[in-house]
Amino acid sequence: MSTDYYEVLGVPRDASAEQIKKAYRKLAMQYHPDVADAPDAAEKFKEIGEAYEVLHDPNKRAMYDRGGSPLGGAGGFGPNGFGGFSGAGFDFTNLVDAMFGAQTGRGPRPRVRRGQDAVVRLNLTLAEAAFGVTKPLKVDTAVVCSRCGGSGAAEGSQPVQCGTCHGQGEVTAVQRSFLGEIRTSQPCPTCRGYGTVIPDPCGECSGEGRVRSHRTINVKIPAGVDTGNRVHLASQGEVGPGGGPAGDLYVELKVAPHEVFSRNGDDLEMVVHIPMTAAALGTVVNLATLEAERDDLDTEQGSVEVQIPAGTQSRARIAIAGRGVPRLRGGGRGDLGITLVVDTPTKLDAKQRELLTQLAEVRDETRPEASVAKQGKGMFGWLKEAFS
Repeated sequence: MSTDYYEVLGVPRDASAEQIKKAYRKLAMQYHPDVADAPDAAEKFKEIGEAYEVLHDPNKRAMYDRGGSPLGGAGGFGPNGFGGFSGAGFDFTNLVDAMFGAQTGRGPRPRVRRGQDAVVRLNLTLAEAAFGVTKPLKVDTAVVCSRCGGSGAAEGSQPVQCGTCHGQGEVTAVQRSFLGEIRTSQPCPTCRGYGTVIPDPCGECSGEGRVRSHRTINVKIPAGVDTGNRVHLASQGEVGPGGGPAGDLYVELKVAPHEVFSRNGDDLEMVVHIPMTAAALGTVVNLATLEAERDDLDTEQGSVEVQIPAGTQSRARIAIAGRGVPRLRGGGRGDLGITLVVDTPTKLDAKQRELLTQLAEVRDETRPEASVAKQGKGMFGWLKEAFS
């Protein structure tokens, strides 16, 4: 034969199928008439296509190596000497596959496929998020059709081969171009690419093999979660077409604000008001902790005794170790931070005013000098400092 196809593609005679494919892809993109300016680009493109048509097929390549004519005809390859680029046209899908590695229409697609993952949101209280809880969750997902068991066909029937594509799942369209007839494949419009049709669909799911359903599942929430965390439930998502395996369900958590406690990482923070006399003299207060909202603990475990030293000032913070939020990853718990606010009395009776006046005289504070605060902290700077 006059043409050396190995030389055309620039590969050795013992080249692998992958080497041949890569060489063709590179040359086809270089000499495609739509992108090449050379006057002989079209002829070169045909020659490259002819070489690939032979060498990428093991049977045709073996015949070529023995000196035979794999496709017959005047030039040895196809009725017009150019195999896939003959007057009858060429298979455009082969060109796309070789140039881009695409798989355009290679047989029918399966009816049974995996379902999609689903995301649902679950609201929690701060106590539920901190200490964990098992909580019912209502979800609306696709489930296997109970009537047909996922087959999509009515009882006593089954899918049959599509008469349009004869089970191939695709049909071929032919278009004329300056290169000849170009054949392209597309999913069969009758069977939608499945290769089979269901003549008697299930009346419950209309041939889908799945139906929508409301159901309730119990979700176990670990201790220490926070807003934005997700709980992964395998195979609890959408059942796939044809009753295929279910996808996964992701439960996204949102923690509601608490009227007493705020959360700062693994620490809980609370603000406690004490009277001016208690701050000056010192005292002991009993405070309810977040554990008080747990049903599995007694009253004593849900409170803590806090020693407030004499001379305590507003914005002072007392940390109680181990009474915060359990750490989601790792052992232990954060702290319970108590920020104290000293309340100054606003309404005094005659006796109280007399006593405070005597105290001011004893402390030489009847005409005190004001202590000017330094600039920079701002009006609420002390709050930021107290929680830092």
